[in-house]
Amino acid sequence: MELRIFTEPQQGATYDDLLAVARRAEETGFAAFFRSDHYLKMGSVSGEPGPTDAWTTLAGLARDTRSIRLGTLMTAATFRLPGPLAITVAQVDQMSGGRVELGIGTGWYAEEHTAYGIPFPALAERFDRLEEQLAVITGLWETPPGGTFDFAGRHYPVSGSPALPKPVQTPRPPILLGGMGPKRTPRLAARYADEFNLPFASVEDSAAQFARVGAACADLGRDPATMTWSNALVLCCGRDDAEVARRAAAIGREPDELRVNGLAGTPAEIVDKIGRYAETGSQRIYLQVLDLADLDHLDLVAAEVLPKV
Repeated sequence: MELRIFTEPQQGATYDDLLAVARRAEETGFAAFFRSDHYLKMGSVSGEPGPTDAWTTLAGLARDTRSIRLGTLMTAATFRLPGPLAITVAQVDQMSGGRVELGIGTGWYAEEHTAYGIPFPALAERFDRLEEQLAVITGLWETPPGGTFDFAGRHYPVSGSPALPKPVQTPRPPILLGGMGPKRTPRLAARYADEFNLPFASVEDSAAQFARVGAACADLGRDPATMTWSNALVLCCGRDDAEVARRAAAIGREPDELRVNGLAGTPAEIVDKIGRYAETGSQRIYLQVLDLADLDHLDLVAAEVLPKV
């Protein structure tokens, strides 16, 4: 099982806060540093000093880290046009030496759209737009050098694009899709995704949705074994119950609730629960770290969990 670090900077973080976490994750052996793509805080926190842009952050981290992979869970398709997004991600891939991954979704948080003047269509249209975005982004990246790209889309028509710049990774950076949608989500994942991710899903729900996506792969003639399967779960690890309780309180959660809905408890408890996700076919866990100042949390998991999974 591969372990990755996942942060939620809209809850209140500077670039320097994120850099400290990314560097500690890199130093202690985690495989990747990912961040959310949100412009508005959630819940009762202040959100100060305010949001940071996901791809601006990743561009900085591309230069300020050396080996850790970098990406988004998930970039909102409502935030950016597909052509400029393809350019941005390709450039950050170049800046990082080929370490970038693009997680992308429909966008779901209506309030952040109204807070910053971003159009927020109905869900069916957001799925239509996401499907066209995936076609445009992958088409631009995969167009052979010297060629041009055209796409007769309803929302994002493209004509005569030079399809530049090219990312370092070939044929393109990995694309992550995810979610519990029963129909369109599996079909889009089967067609476009290198990795399918489930955020905050139970073991049982994960197994069921992985099966739906696997069936969608088979319907398209794709071997489901070519998909990477992953989960994202909130992390709250402690050497004993007191330390678990302290870390839970720091993020406004209850230890018992986190033991059910996240990865919480002693290292042994967390290793055991990761094993249950592994039985569903999950190959990666994104550890949602909410207290970015608690770097000792990463040290503990790196020392006591990472070597055992």
